[in-house]
Amino acid sequence: MTATITEPATVPRPLPTPAPAIDLRQTFANTMTMAYRGLLKIKHNPEQLFDVVIQPIIFTLMFTYIFGGAISGDVKSYLPLIIPGIMVQTVVLTSVTTGVQLREDMEKGVFDRFKSLPIARISALSGALTADMVRYFIATTLTVVMGLIMGYRPHGGVVGVVGAALLVIVASFATSWIWAFFGVIANKASAVQGYSMLIMFPLTFCSPAFVQPETMPGWMQGFVNVNPVSHLIYACRDLMNDGHIGSHFVWTLVGAAVLVTVLAPITVRAYMRKA
Repeated sequence: MTATITEPATVPRPLPTPAPAIDLRQTFANTMTMAYRGLLKIKHNPEQLFDVVIQPIIFTLMFTYIFGGAISGDVKSYLPLIIPGIMVQTVVLTSVTTGVQLREDMEKGVFDRFKSLPIARISALSGALTADMVRYFIATTLTVVMGLIMGYRPHGGVVGVVGAALLVIVASFATSWIWAFFGVIANKASAVQGYSMLIMFPLTFCSPAFVQPETMPGWMQGFVNVNPVSHLIYACRDLMNDGHIGSHFVWTLVGAAVLVTVLAPITVRAYMRKA
């Protein structure tokens, strides 16, 4: 008799359950969680707030008392010129931190851990941008408060000051997309810091932040007139000193919209390739 060999039945392996699709609501919730994480980092590392706490105070005191008498005759007369300029310079420079911290997180492998979590991949980037809005608010508030302590009285009233502060925050948010892009593509956080100095220092100092452009050489006046930071400074002065909304306000909003429209998709695409 020939023995019949019966092969054991193959037990089908269970298919892995596909991860549920992440909708817009969960993406928003993940973004807020990541923004809260960014604020917790500030709590455990208070030195991260030095640029938005110490810098506005030092810049306001130093530039006002150094240049006030030479440019406007006395400090009080110089305050309507310098306070909006300091506010713009401080907050815009603060936007660089977005790219630097983003690059540091990617270097430390934090983003590699996020890949294994059931969260929206974009939330780490959007959360960092959202958390930095708190930094812009702190820097703006401290600059205005320092000006008030030193004797600045904005004739635009509360509405003008709040409008200027919101405009600066919107413009800084748009600018932060530049540094977020550099944070994604750069090799080191120090490289992002270096790029920012090469770009932001000419833009913020070659502007009407501290002096009137009429006192500058002719070739520099041409640069100041097309400098986007100049439009932001003029718009804030109009709002804070006169309560007036002019063409500079419109140009600033247009420039911010263009930055976000162009850079946000490019940055997100570059980020998603690495995330």
